[in-house]
Amino acid sequence: MAAELHPCSGKLIGLSNSNRTAQRNQPVQEFNHGLVLSREPLKDRDVFTVRIDKKVNSWSGSIEIGVTSLDPAGLDFPSSATGLKGGSWIVSGCSVLRDGRSVLEEYGRDLDQLSEGDHVGIQRSTHGELHLWVNGQDCGAAASGLPTGLWAVVDLYGKCTQVTVVSCEPPSLAERDTERETVEEREQEDEEEVVVCGVREGEFGGLTSAVNLAAATNGTLEEVPVLPPTHNRPDKFPNNLEPETGKKIKTSTPISVAPLTKCKSPSFSPSPIVLTEHQLFDVLNNAIVSLYRSEDNGGGDLGGGGIGRDSGTGSRGDRGSSSGGGSVNGNSSDSGGGTGNTGSVNSPAGGGGARLGAVTGGMLTNDALLFHEKCGTLIKLSNNNKTAERRRPLDEFNNGVVMTNRPLRHNEMFEIRIDKLVDKWSGSIEIGVTTHNPNNLDYPATMTNLRSGTIMMSGCGILTNGKGTRREYCEFSLDELQEGDHIGLMHKASGALHFYINGIDQGVAAAQTPAVVYAVVDLYGMAVKVTIVHNHNHSDRLRRNNAIMRALSPDVGRPRPAHSLTPDPDTPDRLLFHSNCGQKAAIISEGRTALRPHATDDFNHGVVLSGRPLHSNEVFQVRIDKMVDKWAGSIEIGVTTHNPAYLQLPSTMTNLRSGNTNQSGTWMMTGNGVMHNGTTILDEYGHNLDRLKAGDTVGVVRKEDGSLHFFVNGVAQGPAAWNVPPSVYAVVDLYGQAAQATIMDDVADLPPLPEDSSEGPTVMSPSSPCSVAGGNSANDLRFHQLHGTNAVITNGGRTALRQNCRSEFNDAIVISNRCLRDGELFEIVIQKMVDRWSGSIEAGVTAIRPEELEFPNTMTDIDYDTWMLSGTAIMQDGNTMRNNYGCDLDTLTTGSRIGMMRSATGDLHYYINGVDQGVACTGLPPGKEVYAVIDLYGQCVQVSITSSSGPQDNSLCTSNITERSFPIHSPVAGVAHRLHSKHGKNVVLLGEGCQAVRVGGYAHGIVFSAKELKTDELFEVKIDEVDDQWSGSLHMGLTTLAPPELPSCPMSGLSPSLTQFRSKVTWLLAGSEVRRNGLLQRQNYGASLDRLTVGNRVGVKRCSDDTMHVLIDGEDMGPAATAVAKNVYAVLDLYGRVTAVSIVSSSVLEDAGSVKAPSLSSDSCSEGEEDRTPVEGDEPALVPNTVMAFLENHGKNIQLSHENLTAARVSSYNQGLLVTAQPLPRQQLFQFQIDRLNASWTSSLSLGVIGHSPDRLNFPSTACCLKRSVWLLQRDSVFHNSLKICENYGPNLDTCPEGTVLGLLVDGNSCLHLYVNGMDQGVAAQDIPTPCYPLIDLYGQCEQVTIVTNNVATVGGEGIKARCQGDMEKADMVDGIKESVCWMPHPEVNPNKTCEYQALCSRFKDLLTLPDGYFNEDAKYNLCYCESCHKLRGDESYYKRGEPPRDYALPFGWCRFALRIKPHCDMSNSFKQWHIAYHGTSVGALRRTLDHAQLLSGTSSIFSVSPVKTEGPNGYSEPEVNSSNSLPDRDREVPRVQLSPTMRYSGLEMFAPKVQFRDPRSHCCHQAQVGFQVCVRPGSYKVGPQTLGAIEPLDPRFSNTEIEWITKDQGGTLLYGLLIRVE
Repeated sequence: MAAELHPCSGKLIGLSNSNRTAQRNQPVQEFNHGLVLSREPLKDRDVFTVRIDKKVNSWSGSIEIGVTSLDPAGLDFPSSATGLKGGSWIVSGCSVLRDGRSVLEEYGRDLDQLSEGDHVGIQRSTHGELHLWVNGQDCGAAASGLPTGLWAVVDLYGKCTQVTVVSCEPPSLAERDTERETVEEREQEDEEEVVVCGVREGEFGGLTSAVNLAAATNGTLEEVPVLPPTHNRPDKFPNNLEPETGKKIKTSTPISVAPLTKCKSPSFSPSPIVLTEHQLFDVLNNAIVSLYRSEDNGGGDLGGGGIGRDSGTGSRGDRGSSSGGGSVNGNSSDSGGGTGNTGSVNSPAGGGGARLGAVTGGMLTNDALLFHEKCGTLIKLSNNNKTAERRRPLDEFNNGVVMTNRPLRHNEMFEIRIDKLVDKWSGSIEIGVTTHNPNNLDYPATMTNLRSGTIMMSGCGILTNGKGTRREYCEFSLDELQEGDHIGLMHKASGALHFYINGIDQGVAAAQTPAVVYAVVDLYGMAVKVTIVHNHNHSDRLRRNNAIMRALSPDVGRPRPAHSLTPDPDTPDRLLFHSNCGQKAAIISEGRTALRPHATDDFNHGVVLSGRPLHSNEVFQVRIDKMVDKWAGSIEIGVTTHNPAYLQLPSTMTNLRSGNTNQSGTWMMTGNGVMHNGTTILDEYGHNLDRLKAGDTVGVVRKEDGSLHFFVNGVAQGPAAWNVPPSVYAVVDLYGQAAQATIMDDVADLPPLPEDSSEGPTVMSPSSPCSVAGGNSANDLRFHQLHGTNAVITNGGRTALRQNCRSEFNDAIVISNRCLRDGELFEIVIQKMVDRWSGSIEAGVTAIRPEELEFPNTMTDIDYDTWMLSGTAIMQDGNTMRNNYGCDLDTLTTGSRIGMMRSATGDLHYYINGVDQGVACTGLPPGKEVYAVIDLYGQCVQVSITSSSGPQDNSLCTSNITERSFPIHSPVAGVAHRLHSKHGKNVVLLGEGCQAVRVGGYAHGIVFSAKELKTDELFEVKIDEVDDQWSGSLHMGLTTLAPPELPSCPMSGLSPSLTQFRSKVTWLLAGSEVRRNGLLQRQNYGASLDRLTVGNRVGVKRCSDDTMHVLIDGEDMGPAATAVAKNVYAVLDLYGRVTAVSIVSSSVLEDAGSVKAPSLSSDSCSEGEEDRTPVEGDEPALVPNTVMAFLENHGKNIQLSHENLTAARVSSYNQGLLVTAQPLPRQQLFQFQIDRLNASWTSSLSLGVIGHSPDRLNFPSTACCLKRSVWLLQRDSVFHNSLKICENYGPNLDTCPEGTVLGLLVDGNSCLHLYVNGMDQGVAAQDIPTPCYPLIDLYGQCEQVTIVTNNVATVGGEGIKARCQGDMEKADMVDGIKESVCWMPHPEVNPNKTCEYQALCSRFKDLLTLPDGYFNEDAKYNLCYCESCHKLRGDESYYKRGEPPRDYALPFGWCRFALRIKPHCDMSNSFKQWHIAYHGTSVGALRRTLDHAQLLSGTSSIFSVSPVKTEGPNGYSEPEVNSSNSLPDRDREVPRVQLSPTMRYSGLEMFAPKVQFRDPRSHCCHQAQVGFQVCVRPGSYKVGPQTLGAIEPLDPRFSNTEIEWITKDQGGTLLYGLLIRVE
């Protein structure tokens, strides 16, 4: 025949050189589609030889060669040769495949290792055998029984890119002579009669028996080659039977096969044995491999005892079998002799050939790595001891240990394949090595129980003698491997032990191992069955495995009618399912239908793909044929760039993570979300696929512009993704309820639905084409295609949702597609809500046509022809007509139904869950068209229209499952925070690092912020998921550990939980305990994190005073830790109950003009600073003041007086809105004073600015209802258009007492500032428009305010300053005088009387029954230092006092009750120059200390306090209760007293023990501490270090070496105030 290639070839092949040279185009971009065939069929004995011209290193795998019976002229070329069916034999690597299925794993030379210039040939012999020739050498028979009329096949695959045909002729002359002689010998032997049930003694061994058995079983082979005893092994494991030297046994007819024993009597009638095709190939392969290995080791020719001519000796006398004497399994001895009759019963030739067991097992010698016969009690060995299986896998999980039959050689690979797993147990396979000989070992239940000589890989760690030596050895965990995965190990010559997962070296597991070790496998837990693999070529394993999967499909070898040998050019390229499908799926109906046959037993592994890529604008649509109601979830559909021929299909398509850019991978619609490469990119998209029924259709199309669209029942759901590359395959995942689907390419030819299309009654969606009422319903109400910018209309106009619901709260107005008829109900159901915003859905009607409506932010902004229900208020044209309507829309939840109807008389009615709420308003124009309007505002995110005559359509309900996977962004300006890629091993990051999910266990969930936190930068997360099976909860804090410094393996440097973290300094909050490096620092700090649940927010920040603050739901819990380092990362631990969190904070922008968190207090004084004095530039440069007055347009309960400078609320608690008549100029401070409070109400005033003219403003009941260009300060938060934009800003306005002066100022940078009693609280908001008008809401307690003009002395103004400071020097001002006089309102309006904390401390003081004579009668010196009070006064943290000046800290968190100064004390100016310090004491020592007017020791108390006896290095001690020595002895040395300039030290429990008491008002139990504020004479004390052993600074202002003052001078201290703190 001509040595040419056929002109028909793979689509990437280019032919040249008279069709003798083939080249694969695009060799670097493509690795397949390089198939070529010979021009003519091969003649017998002709070797079709090609030369490898070019190779590239971009790919794995290389040339493949073989033969096929398919005519290339009509062949639909597959992508690779392994896809050829219908009679094809291909040599790939060192394997032989028939019709894509592996029939021989070890054959000839590895084609992948050939180089450029090597020659490869293929030949069919005259006896129907397939031979491979490499560089002129015959590799032997690769297969037999080949038909005639075969074409040579060459696949330019992978590395091989070009070949040239060099010849097509028989072998050389010498080879012909040898072959001719062999043929003549065979012809002579053909005349000999062969007894099938036995063999002649000494002629042939077990191999002949095996070949006889194979031939007889097949019943089709006429001649079987036999290897004589003189055959030598070729250089490279050929697994061949040389035809030149072999012999044949002729079998004329198919026969049954008996056990291969010599027939000793005619009466012997063994039963026939039938082998499957798989068993047949195993027998042949094992026999060939064992023969050559036996000869290499000097063993007998065959069998167990070595078959010889003399029954009494081994074969060839001195050559004994290494497999021992004739055991049935062939593994009874490690040494074995040459004795042929050992263990033999019926055959003097030895037991090796005695029975079928010898054929299947006895031929193998101990050279081959097999499992040892001695094994665990539940192990069953098979397949020549290559397969081990644990019995009763559902009842027992251990006793499954198996070992190799011999020690491992150096650099020898031992590899197994996982064949079977069960889903019942935890844990899985373990593998390793041991020094124990299996013959002498008493097998343990699990190998990790063995305490000597054993190294095992378990999970992802290494255990030595049962103890963990490497916790994180590799990124792969054996517990996560699946069926078909490979595990290997190798004992290197250097002594190092390596493990391999699917052929990938995991590195050194142990550096030094003993010289003699056995491999050991523990079939533990989920692992049930494994098989030893002798072929370690991994480069094309995936491709071969997929080829085998395709071969095992139901349509193997069955030609499809659409694929004729002579394709019709007019026949379209029909879309069908590819035969390579999920493990639990099947393809029927000629590729049109996919199903899960056992849908009630399995819910996944049902992935199917299209047989070819989709064309642009080609719709791929399937109909759901059958559903089951057992599972959750349903069909998923999408596209992928992966070729189904080579894709290792996952259990579900959303698990496929490959493709790391937007230009590759997989896009799937699942539920009502869209995912790309397993990550959610749209959480609210279209109709929910989980609600579809049998008969519904779903489709997908990729348009020419690269956009991806989905269809549900023929209705387009809109664009789901962009930039999708061309040549994508359609994907359908028959998941959960979906059991069967059929491609809808030809509706006329569509098969009918199966009768049992669902487990229950067949129910179809109303929009389904198969639904009777689907499109013919009289209810044609839909949402109009015109809507607000943030609204999305889906589900054929029946569903509306607000996109970006976590960052947008308005601009989502939707309107009906037509006007409402009189008496017609328009009803919607709320399907989804979020808890991020205030306010919720608003509903009503409008006479404005949708085409004429300019959609505003909210519908209540419309000032004509519109009627809306907002909360409980009925509003017309944006004005409130009535309040307290029968329902409150803000209280509705998911599933609630809202309807509206206009009656024929013009009345508007609302319906809640079908119940009429009565007439909302009258006077709607009866003859005018009105449209229904829904405003998806605030918390309401998604609604759907229901039927007015029936129940809601459940198929339209929305699943919230995908919401948790969507990254949540904060509206705060800045770049959204991210989590670092280094994290605990059980953590998975989603949403570009915005969400963390713990996927297993209860620990190993540590995650870090991606960057260091700046000062006062809040890092906040929201809890998305909790799992109540665990205890414990989220841990959160700050750490000096830089995540980039962690090892590349993210699991290897982290502790299981944050409380065990020790590598760097870490401050954390666990429950309500604050810890530093795991050591307890503080208890009962704020609310416990253990009580948090889904929706709660937790944040952490490092403040400018080097303290760590934790915020829970926006509320600052106060300082949790002090002396925190500057360079810290946020760290949190998804521990216990909390399994998923998402970030809700943003990083602070760098430029000065960006939005920053407002300052909570003024900067602290510097070290050298004295009491704060305003300097030039501290105050805003005020412009000439504009006279301000209140506008006549105001809330209905407001009454103005005093030339509109005073406003009072005259009734109720609301409707008290005020706006100034004049806009607020830049840099002008607008101030007003609170005149009257009414304690009958709760809450109080709010204030802010409004950015539009208030002249025609229709004032709502409260300021929080204003939603257009409004900035509002309420309590301690800042709101913009009802959206909270800042928390913990300034003092709580609800605590402001009468007389407080509040002010507003807009600076030159358009920033809004709040002033309290003249103190600037920092920037509250930015980008305030011009003009803007001050706004006040007299709400709740606040009933009257008055504008402060220039001629009115303001609190904190110059008049008060002059009065307070006229005759006083700064150094003379004690903190009480300064704080109470200079920065406080008048004593009559002291805020203390409204402070609940001070009242609680006062009630505790009353329980102490201390005489009133000890306390100052002037209550103005009693100061509360709680957070609200000290912020309201504008206190700084530190002040200076005395001569020379010395710093002291205000006792924040305590309450001071001023003590009466004794008459004998010198109150001269010299005394006023003393220093301020603090002393912590016990409750029992209070009375005695006050009696003596000086600090003494001793305790005596009626409270439940345990006396604490402490003695430090300085000698200060506190005697126990009732001690006989409790009274001071005048003759003794005066005890030294410990003082401190900060209560952060003196207030520690060691100095101020806690006592428990019951509040007489609330009857709640509290804990209290007491101490003294004292004046200390300079020079009477010594400054020394702290005596507690603390390492970190206790106060950022004072060094630990100077924080403790010691005095012995009894006259050197003066008691100034009693301090009380209550928890």
